[in-house]
Amino acid sequence: MWLRETMSLAAVLLLLAPAMAVRAAPAVHTVVIDGMRFIPETLEVRRGDTVIWRNKDPFPHTATAIASGGGPASPNIAAGESWKFKATKKGRHDYLCTLHRTMKGKLVVK
Repeated sequence: MWLRETMSLAAVLLLLAPAMAVRAAPAVHTVVIDGMRFIPETLEVRRGDTVIWRNKDPFPHTATAIASGGGPASPNIAAGESWKFKATKKGRHDYLCTLHRTMKGKLVVK
């Protein structure tokens, strides 16, 4: 009897396993702005993750999506300050600093 109950419980757990799967908690990623560059230039995150842009340059920058539709759209990020963005839309979001248009980055949301 004990063996049959144990096997039945195991069968039920196997059937419920996909429904019980727990998604990892959202992560926090950092892009450092330093030397007129976004570091890393390309960042892959999962939907729901947070990205923080931290400005280590002595002047302001932005992180603004080139095309609208779910990418970052920061205000000016002052020297020594940071700005955070929650990634909610899947896809590739190219962005740049609107104050220094040679600074470009990519946010890939999976």
